[in-house]
Amino acid sequence: MATKTKVSMFKNKYILLQKFWIKIMFLSSFVKGLGGFRIFLGKAFSILMTTGFNGVKLKTVYILHHAGILSNPVIDGKNYKKWLKLFGLLTDKDLINMRLSMINLKIQPVFSVIMPTYNSNPKWLKEAIESVINQVYPNWELCIADDASKNPKTLEVLNFYQNKDHRIKVIFRSQNGHISLASNSAVEIASGDFIALLDHDDLLPKDALFWVANAINKNPGASLIYSDEDKIENSGKRSDPYFKCDWNYSLFLSQNMISHLGVYRTKILKEIGGFREGYEGSQDYDLALRFIEKIDSSQIIHIPRILYHWRIHPFSTAKVSDIKPYAVINAQKAISDHLNRKNVSATVEILPTFMYRVKYHLPEKLPFVSIIIPTRNNKSCLEKCISSLLSKTTYHHFEVLIIDNNSDDFKTLDLLNSLKADKRIKILKDTMPFNFSAINNRAVSHVRGEHLCFLNDDTEVISPDWLGEMVSIILQPGIGIVGAKLWYPDKTLQHGGVILGIGGVGAHAHKGIPYNNHGYFNRANLIQEFSAVTAACMLIQKKLFDEVGGFDEGNLGVAFNDVDLCLKVRSLGYRIVWTPYSELYHHESTSRGDDFHPEKIDRFFKENDFIINKWGEIIKNDPYYSPNLTLGSEDFGLAWPPRINHSGSLTTEV
Repeated sequence: MATKTKVSMFKNKYILLQKFWIKIMFLSSFVKGLGGFRIFLGKAFSILMTTGFNGVKLKTVYILHHAGILSNPVIDGKNYKKWLKLFGLLTDKDLINMRLSMINLKIQPVFSVIMPTYNSNPKWLKEAIESVINQVYPNWELCIADDASKNPKTLEVLNFYQNKDHRIKVIFRSQNGHISLASNSAVEIASGDFIALLDHDDLLPKDALFWVANAINKNPGASLIYSDEDKIENSGKRSDPYFKCDWNYSLFLSQNMISHLGVYRTKILKEIGGFREGYEGSQDYDLALRFIEKIDSSQIIHIPRILYHWRIHPFSTAKVSDIKPYAVINAQKAISDHLNRKNVSATVEILPTFMYRVKYHLPEKLPFVSIIIPTRNNKSCLEKCISSLLSKTTYHHFEVLIIDNNSDDFKTLDLLNSLKADKRIKILKDTMPFNFSAINNRAVSHVRGEHLCFLNDDTEVISPDWLGEMVSIILQPGIGIVGAKLWYPDKTLQHGGVILGIGGVGAHAHKGIPYNNHGYFNRANLIQEFSAVTAACMLIQKKLFDEVGGFDEGNLGVAFNDVDLCLKVRSLGYRIVWTPYSELYHHESTSRGDDFHPEKIDRFFKENDFIINKWGEIIKNDPYYSPNLTLGSEDFGLAWPPRINHSGSLTTEV
């Protein structure tokens, strides 16, 4: 017994030593990803200069937690007040640097800030106007259209500021026409190169127009610019920051992600007729939908900074999302109009969260789908997978190819033999050593389908329309790959799209959130684009799969092959879409331990290094994830520090 105890103790110590070594390897890999220890130390010095010793402390804790050396972070990842104090507040030095850098701006655009008013609260109106007057960037005009206000205090404020600053223009409408017509009246007197939208009770931070001008200089062809936003109380307390991703068309059809601060090239805005009557409450959503039809997606620029403060008060949509139910209905109509103009056959549904779902219609002639399922000695999972697939799937135009990779379990072999009786199923033997990429690549040569659905044998269908939903999306122009929403059996989320950079290469967005959690600004429940999705359930057109050379079996036999495939497809200009309306269980264990076999550890790090060397820049700067959000977890917490500094250049969070 004593000998067994000693052996057990030695084994436990050996495992702990291996775990610690893996953590050191991860830490080394992160540092290597930054360019080596010399560059790493340079970045550390930069953090010291910008945030002081407290910032270095936070960053050190973050790195150790991210590498797994610390089991729990000792910082509150969602403490926005502390985050602002360290990284988000302008200093006098920042303002001086901005004024100096403006001298070197080759393009000096004039911004026409459009503001409709109607019986506005005088205090809030003053603060809104002052927030424009206080802009660091001076080339602006404020175009105010008063929509026949009856409140003398409102009119008094407008007259005062009109006389105070020659850049402030006010037009007084004789008849109330509501927000769309009032906004158009303000547009009529605008003479700037770009039009920025500002509500009469909201605020612009001092640097808002500076960063827009800076973005235009970096992107001279820009026609639509949008920023991040947060909310502000009357006390000045800021909360609820929405750190957005770069342009994400599918997400935009699900929510108005442009919103504030939205800046539009004046010429195009006037060409499309400005705002439309009948879309009040969502007139800016309708405007943006019509505007993007006239430009290329490369002309849409996102500034990953808070450049707009929504004021929270009892009658604001910043406070209560359903205070204006007509706005939600008008947004639905605006999205439908947009899709009709693009000849897209779809229905737009309003979600309980007051967001939107575009339900694309399938064509009369359904494309044939080949579902590829590799398996080995996994009878219980495979049986559940096939049973749910055949009994629940309402999209019937498919075949199933089960790839048996050297199964020798009698129960599994009996199941495979019994499945041969179903004409929809084909069993293929693959006797080569396990290589996930190679197994799937070889299977593709046997398919009959126009589209390939790669599916793990440990998945189980939940939503009967899972495949029809994915097919309806893959048929839309420019879509390369579609991924599904996968749940653990305990109804916590397993896969909600892949965020690059988390854990080194990437991790699953919102992993572990409960079933009734909508995620970061509802992103766990909205159709949207990601840089990658998991091959546990992935749909791709066969000819596109062949064009990019399939999975990389030479370098990525086990890990990251799905990420690599998605990035290859994206490099050709296609979009990767994830839909939450295609739901399956993924019976991957939520508590599966690490495999410490030296050979597998070595293989993992080789594959990890290969994909980082190949796609390093994209992995560091995922366009579908904000540099203000953490790479330390999948919960969309704040980055400490952010991977963007006040000078506007990107840094790397490790």
